[in-house]
This record gives sequence, C-alpha cells and structure tokens, in this order.
Amino acid sequence: MHETPPVPRRRRTRREQRRRRRARRRRITWTVTSVVIVIGGATTYAITGSDPGESSASARAKAPSPSAASARAKAGEAPADAPEPSPSPTSTQKPFDLGPALEPVTDLFGDNRMSVAVLDVESGAMATYGRDAFDTASIVKVDILAALLLQAQDQGRRLSTQERTQSAAMIQKSDNESTSALWTRIGSASGLDAANERLGLIQTQGGSGTVWGITQTTAEDQIRLLQSVFGDKSPLSEASRAYIQDLMLHVVGSQTWGVSAAADAGTTALKNGWLKRTQTKKWDVNSIGRIQHEGRVYLMAVLLNGCSTQEVGINIVEQASRASATAFSRELGEKSTT
Repeated sequence: MHETPPVPRRRRTRREQRRRRRARRRRITWTVTSVVIVIGGATTYAITGSDPGESSASARAKAPSPSAASARAKAGEAPADAPEPSPSPTSTQKPFDLGPALEPVTDLFGDNRMSVAVLDVESGAMATYGRDAFDTASIVKVDILAALLLQAQDQGRRLSTQERTQSAAMIQKSDNESTSALWTRIGSASGLDAANERLGLIQTQGGSGTVWGITQTTAEDQIRLLQSVFGDKSPLSEASRAYIQDLMLHVVGSQTWGVSAAADAGTTALKNGWLKRTQTKKWDVNSIGRIQHEGRVYLMAVLLNGCSTQEVGINIVEQASRASATAFSRELGEKSTT
C-alpha cells in the first residue's frame, strides 16, 4: 500500500495576506462593538429601572398611533390626545398639616383611621392629614368610569347607549350591578391599573376578582384622580371630563352628604362610598369631590374606616371636611396677606 505524499501548501500572495488581515480586523471590531452595545443596554436599564414589559400597554398608552389619534378626534367622548398629567398633585410646596385642625374630630375616633387631602385649584397648594391606604368602597366608581372613557378614546368611539345608562346609574345612584358590569368591561383590576398609570395615580391598586369595592387607594391619589377629572392637563378628553363632572354634579339627593358639608350651597360635584366589612362588621365611609368654600375651589378627599355604623362615619367625614376647609382657607388667606 503506497502512501500519498502530502500536498505542499501554497504560499499566499501579499495581496491575499492583506485581505485576510483586513477581514480579521473587521471581525474583531464587530465583536467589540457588540459587547459595548450589550453593556450600554444593561447600564441604561440599571439607571432607569425601566420595566422590560413596558413595551405593552404602558408604552402604547404613551405613544398612540396616528391612526388611533385621528379616530379619537372624531369620536365625541373620544377626542384627540391630551397631555399626560404629572403623577403627583401639582403643589411643589410642603403640604399644610391639617392635624391640629382635625384634633377635635380625631378625638372621637376610637379604632377609626382617617386620611384627608385638599388641593386649592388656583394656587396648587395642598393640605393633608394621614397617608394610609384605604378601601375605596364606591368612590372607585369615578375611577372605573374614567378607565372606561379612556378605553373608548383609544378605540375612537363614543360610549354605547348601554354603557351610558350603566355609567349614569353607577355615579348618580351608586348602582352596584351597573358597576360590576362596567368593572368587567374595562378588564377588572388590570384595566383599572392600566388606566391609573395614565391618570397619574401611583398609590391605587384594583381589587381582586370581582370585588371592586376593596380597591386600595390614598387620599392624595384621589386628588390626582380629581385633577384628571376637573383639570385641563389630563389624558381624558374635554368631552369625557365634562361627562364625569355632570354625573358627579347630579347624584341623587340621599347621596349628597360628605365633602359637600364644607361647601357653599349648590357648588359640589362628588361621589361617596360606604362599605360594611364582613369580618369586622365595621364600616368604610369615604367622600371625594370638588367644592367651593369661601370663594376658593378645592378638590377634597376624606377616607375613613373602622366606623361602628354608616351614620357615625358620615358624621365624622362631614366634620373633617368642614374643619379641613376652614383651616386651609385661613392658612391661604394669611399667606396672601403677607
């Protein structure tokens, strides 16, 4: 058996050697560049803390397509895009402490907890008491309607006749059956949370399953919601805001208690909530709205839980509303004269 002699290697020409060296440099450069891009992306993520999943609902909310914007502009309750609001109440000042003014009310508390927030619309000044989270009970119905209207805007349509009927019953009569239907329509807690991200609410979380009444919120977040309903800087269109405002101005007479106790006659747009907890047998009693008091326009939220009866809760909410508005007006008046 004969061995085949090895084939001698052909020497590369200088031109071929230069070509190979250039190709090797290109491969090295590409590899280094790729590493820099990967490192840069990781660094950006670490600094911003952005959620990789933001490319879904949140990103679409921030950057609607031109076709969607055009459709919304023709849709009545769904006009063109509006600027997104600040995720916090507009005041840059330290909030006025309502604690001293509320001492006569808190002395009656027992096991109750309460939180109050008031925003002076003209100056943007805030007054607060307490920072706890509370069950919303039926005040979440304003939030549900805002979410429904935002979704209608995104779809470039008006509310259907059925949706308008259910919305009116939900806000004006606090009808729970209509609320449950709309809660399902918006996508329950996930739909509410997605809307609240756009509305600037940062301390509110939708209730689990079908139990919309145990959505958790704070008094300051309810001020943020009211800013989106009554202010110009809102993702809600002008028509959508006017619709919610009109319903809140015309709740049935038996449900006009609450922050209205601090208002000049006939000037309140509000929504109240009340809920008896099955385990503790205690009541949650809440009130949110826009009032006029001594010539000033306020957005106000009073949240209360642990009440022995609904009537006791209403009485405390109204006392807190009056004491807060009076003390805050006095404070603003003194500042304006100095």
